[in-house]
Amino acid sequence: MGLFNNNEKRIIKELCKKSEDISKDITNEIDELLVELKNEYDENSKVVNEFHDFVNELKTKLAPEDANKLIEFSTRMTKVKRCAKKGVEAMRELARDQRKATRETIREYQEYLYV
Repeated sequence: MGLFNNNEKRIIKELCKKSEDISKDITNEIDELLVELKNEYDENSKVVNEFHDFVNELKTKLAPEDANKLIEFSTRMTKVKRCAKKGVEAMRELARDQRKATRETIREYQEYLYV
């Protein structure tokens, strides 16, 4: 005799399907956001380097006080770039973790169904 009767099995199958659909939707959304974020990052990541070059070019033409302000601003821009890169990496990890959680959940449902 099986662990579950037919009604319980049907309910578990429905929950499995619903859970799988929701998880796949979330995974797809995360993947789309990751692609969008990565494209934006790649597109704009060169701006900081260009800005550094511009700062180096300008600092000789500015008063020392203004040059220091520009260098400080340039340093803060580098920190913003680092934050953006960490954001892309975090989104990539989130996508990986979501796919892993989806696989584990589906496997657990299947274990219950076929016990």
